[in-house]
Amino acid sequence: MPARKTQPALFEEVESAVSDRLAGQAPLATRMRPATLDEVVGQPHLLGPGGPLRALIEADRLSSIILWGPPGTGKTTLAMVVASRTHRHFVSLSAVTAGVKDVREVIEGARCRLAGEGRGTILFLDEVHRFNKAQQDALLPAVEAGLVTLIGATTENPFFEVNAPLLSRSTVFRLHPLGDDDLADLVGRALRAEQAGAAPDAVEHLVDMAGGDARAALTTLEVSLALAGAAGRGEVILADVEQACQTRVLRYGEDEHYDVISAFIKSIRGSDPDAGLYWLARMLDAGEDARFIARRLVILASEDVGMADSMGLVVADAAARAVEFVGLPEAGLNLAHAVVYLASAPKSNTAMAALSRAFDDVRNRPAGAVPPALRSVSPYQRRKLKEGGGYRYPHSEPSGFVAQEYRPPEIAGPMGDPARRLYYRPSPHGREAEVALRLRSWWGDAPYDAGEWWEFDKFHDPDR
Repeated sequence: MPARKTQPALFEEVESAVSDRLAGQAPLATRMRPATLDEVVGQPHLLGPGGPLRALIEADRLSSIILWGPPGTGKTTLAMVVASRTHRHFVSLSAVTAGVKDVREVIEGARCRLAGEGRGTILFLDEVHRFNKAQQDALLPAVEAGLVTLIGATTENPFFEVNAPLLSRSTVFRLHPLGDDDLADLVGRALRAEQAGAAPDAVEHLVDMAGGDARAALTTLEVSLALAGAAGRGEVILADVEQACQTRVLRYGEDEHYDVISAFIKSIRGSDPDAGLYWLARMLDAGEDARFIARRLVILASEDVGMADSMGLVVADAAARAVEFVGLPEAGLNLAHAVVYLASAPKSNTAMAALSRAFDDVRNRPAGAVPPALRSVSPYQRRKLKEGGGYRYPHSEPSGFVAQEYRPPEIAGPMGDPARRLYYRPSPHGREAEVALRLRSWWGDAPYDAGEWWEFDKFHDPDR
């Protein structure tokens, strides 16, 4: 008569059977999860030769860390690689479902394991930012004492979401979205594993739509493979990926890509909100990276609207933040808001022109020393060098302004000289007209005359 199995043995047998069944039914992204560091794609700054995280994992000397990065960048994968290499006991929890009770059980198990077996414990806590203060505080003593080595994974900024005491006892490693080459390599591996093929334009569109997210790329590929199989094809084509993504690709190559973004910028610069919205919709529908669009709007806000309406930069920056915080498709509304605001705002390129003039002088004229009155000198040194009295504190004046030289004479030219070198020349547009009046009241009429601005800057027309 066979011996009866103990409860732990039965539990391990059931778990093994469940794992085997899940392995056969698991999503493609799970089946393709790397088992070794060499199989991990991306993150060369951490995992490349001599990389800090690679060195810690290979030596099994990992201390508490926080892995911070967007979805699909390899946080869970790295934790699983650690689990396969470490001699320590590995426990995995999700902050979505675990509570203080679960954390205390892990800590108690770690204490017993260390006392009875001499083995340390690694706790992988996914979505660590979901833990509230009390839950994080329950971890702190064990992490501080080294009883538990924490691997926390989060998509949120840990400096805002993780308690400072816990954060100070951990090293934060930032993971970046995967590059197009990394994603294409990953898709190629998955196709070989599935014994299938894909047309180059299908792979290109899939990579573009993944946005640096490996899990999204493999999930889309899995649906595309199912669609190709249903159609009796062994190769994924562009239509399969479009259907899987529910996004039609607008076929423009590299030249057209730059043409469309150029048309977008020039439409807003030309104060045509409808044209700006058309090109925005066309780019979004084509799967253009919304972060790229947002970056161009932030640049345009200073380059083409500038001092005529400084709120333009605030609106553009808010739209760029919304892209990161909200994501598409909803963030398209925030981009549209910025497009309409910037297109309908008064225009001025004086900030860009002023910086260009300053760079020209820095690169082509003698630098000149910092004027003595502006140097950083302690009161004792100032008295010793007899350089006191040169600098006049503007806040001590009733008007809050003092006409004094702030640049080396080799650069500025004599005060009051009509030939004095000026970089910033206000335009008469929007709020910048008020800036011009204020500067003229301080420095005199000649340097900040609107006519002088037009005569100089009408030739400054960069074609970009």
